[in-house]
Amino acid sequence: MTEEAVTADQFRHVMRHVPTGVAVVAANTIGGPIGLAVGTFVSVSLRPPLVGFFVDRGSTTWPVIEPLGRFAVNILGEDDEATCRAFAVRGGNKFAGVSWRPSPLASPVLDTALAWFDCSVNSVTDAGDHRFVLANVHDLSVRSSGRPLVFCHGTYQRLGDGQSPL
Repeated sequence: MTEEAVTADQFRHVMRHVPTGVAVVAANTIGGPIGLAVGTFVSVSLRPPLVGFFVDRGSTTWPVIEPLGRFAVNILGEDDEATCRAFAVRGGNKFAGVSWRPSPLASPVLDTALAWFDCSVNSVTDAGDHRFVLANVHDLSVRSSGRPLVFCHGTYQRLGDGQSPL
């Protein structure tokens, strides 16, 4: 099978079986905070600390964030499904009813975030119908407890309590 033989529908169907954590990328603008949901957040490097994510080329939010050069990545916890849904839609005030505080670089850190990364843009690379954002990490933190919100099979899911021995 060649890559030309793989249709977008086939690819989407199979990828629905791959669990992903969800995050909100948020920045502070003159007009107030803005953000978007991503399901592709990844650790890239320890030295220097780098993270990355993919954003759809059709995003209307990323073109506003990118020139600012800095943003916070908020890792959503298992109780943040409504927050994720609010940030996954186009338009509107996504921060309505969402409490947050500024990061050291003044980007929005959601009060309910399981973890957050204070970032600046390192590079943005075209990747098919998306763009890959590579970011420098300047500060970060994690709550002392909680589990991440996971998206798989087209639904939001929570991780189980059980632990498997290694």
